[in-house]
Amino acid sequence: MPFFRFQKVLLAFVVSLFLSGPVFATPELLVDMRTGEVLYEKDAGQPWHPASLTKLMTAYLTFEAIAAGQLTLDSPVIVSANALKAPPSKIGAPVDTAFTVNDALYLLIVKSANDIAIALAETVGGTEANFVAEMNRTAAAMGLTATHFVNPHGLHDPAQVTSARDLAVLALTIRHRYPQYSPMFATESVRLGKAKLTSQNNLLTHFEGTTGMKTGYVCASGLNIVATVERQGRQLMAVVLGGSSGRERGEMTAKLFLQGFSGALPGTGKVVTGLQNVSAQPTDMRPFICGKESGNYVAARKEAFPMGLEGQPSYLNDLVQSATYNVSALGRLRDVPMPRPRPLWAPEPRQIEAAVIPLPRPDRRVELRAGL
Repeated sequence: MPFFRFQKVLLAFVVSLFLSGPVFATPELLVDMRTGEVLYEKDAGQPWHPASLTKLMTAYLTFEAIAAGQLTLDSPVIVSANALKAPPSKIGAPVDTAFTVNDALYLLIVKSANDIAIALAETVGGTEANFVAEMNRTAAAMGLTATHFVNPHGLHDPAQVTSARDLAVLALTIRHRYPQYSPMFATESVRLGKAKLTSQNNLLTHFEGTTGMKTGYVCASGLNIVATVERQGRQLMAVVLGGSSGRERGEMTAKLFLQGFSGALPGTGKVVTGLQNVSAQPTDMRPFICGKESGNYVAARKEAFPMGLEGQPSYLNDLVQSATYNVSALGRLRDVPMPRPRPLWAPEPRQIEAAVIPLPRPDRRVELRAGL
């Protein structure tokens, strides 16, 4: 058998192995944001490592602190020694460098800066540990039963876990309760001095109607995304976890949206909070993304889903004008009092009670709330 033919047969065999194995079934979820209805889901309750999608909760708790009067968008966020020692991706500003809360949120969401995630956590919670405890209390109040946080940035820890279902509930909560911060999630780049720091969400620049939200990656999770798109008066949200490349993640997400908007995915009749999380260990993608099996695995994924590869069609064909936000440091500050604990008058983390959303059927109404 000629060598090139042997390689092709071997690759086909590898593809078949991965297609038949559970690790190939990366979670996917598509939700109508106005009704909460699930248009499509695959393994949405499977425990998964969130990577930088963790920062959605970090942003949410910052929004909560602002709403409670604990902070303002102009309050200083100071980079501590603890924050500076975070591994990349980070800004790397010297200890005592201060940003406004507003600018820190842009650096958190767009650049996905791990040092800024810690600095925000310390600003909101007093200490990183206090903030992480609040993250878990809030997750419990939202009914995120697959979710547990160990840090505010998403750098890998085996105990940092969530699911596509939980991420969708969290992201929907942000959109419904804090729409004033939507421009942050739709921003493609931030400028800090001479540096231009860009988002990894390629839908923002190549898929018309994209309004955010966040990407994430560590070896153990693969490439994750929560994305939102508005077209033809409809608003859809997709969650895709475990991609083998940025190309695959973006193309898979765009495909879901196109199927949703075209009516090819008419809906399941379920509400996202009605999906059940699976009691299982989180999938560990490290051997397939960064380990010795990664070459074969990535080749198998390309064979199974070639969209966007050279010479192949793509779902990401639009040229979208990207939004850029200018960030500037306040300078070096020291001995600025950290926020006090949550005031006695401030509400405890709320359940998802704010959004009462009608399903398409006129005689049915569902409440987007924990426990449903």
